[in-house]
Amino acid sequence: MKIQITLTCPQCKSTNIVKNGKKTKKQNYLCNACSRQFIGDHALSYKGAHSNTITLMMRMLVRGCGIRDISDILNISLSKVLKTLEKQQVVLQPKHSFYDKLEIDEFWTYVGKKRHKLRLIYAYHRASGEIVAWVFGKRNTNTVRELWYKIKALGIKWGGLLTDNWKRFKRAFSDTHHVIGKEGTKGIEGNNCRLSHRIRRAFRQTCCFSKKMENHIKAFELAFYYINYGHS
Repeated sequence: MKIQITLTCPQCKSTNIVKNGKKTKKQNYLCNACSRQFIGDHALSYKGAHSNTITLMMRMLVRGCGIRDISDILNISLSKVLKTLEKQQVVLQPKHSFYDKLEIDEFWTYVGKKRHKLRLIYAYHRASGEIVAWVFGKRNTNTVRELWYKIKALGIKWGGLLTDNWKRFKRAFSDTHHVIGKEGTKGIEGNNCRLSHRIRRAFRQTCCFSKKMENHIKAFELAFYYINYGHS
């Protein structure tokens, strides 16, 4: 019986693959498209090293699964899941330079202990469902202004900003067309509900939380990437 295996590069998915010697007594391959070296999934003994395992981990992270759940379901170590999260370097850029309306709101989270509150303040475009810009920080005017400066630094222009009646929004956005009222923030309130269902760290009454600020932010940014680019 003859078995034929089609190899694809785990990095660029190219099939332009050649043999490249042996590594730990296993056949090593080289991708001519991106120069990535790898061992085929069929020869790997550790399940956590399989190319599709990382893809599954990413989707589970943005679909409400905790670190221990992923470890148990995929039968891989906790450290593998954490390292996969820590290594993620997703790049998100605004899809447009002009938005007719941007809704801005805050979202409550915490790191380590519930008394260590961390606010996500972000801008959302209802028509496209895109999370345009965001910052994490304390619930104060400085964090709101940090978002304001970030939006400007990204070169984004807008027709109007929609927020609720929080006084810090009034203060920070006083020099632009600013509409205040819950009627204009229905879109972002709905997105807050989506975040509360998609990110385990954001579940209401959750026991799942990040011990490190870096992991907390990476988990949210990963979810933003999947939401913005239609993966989730």
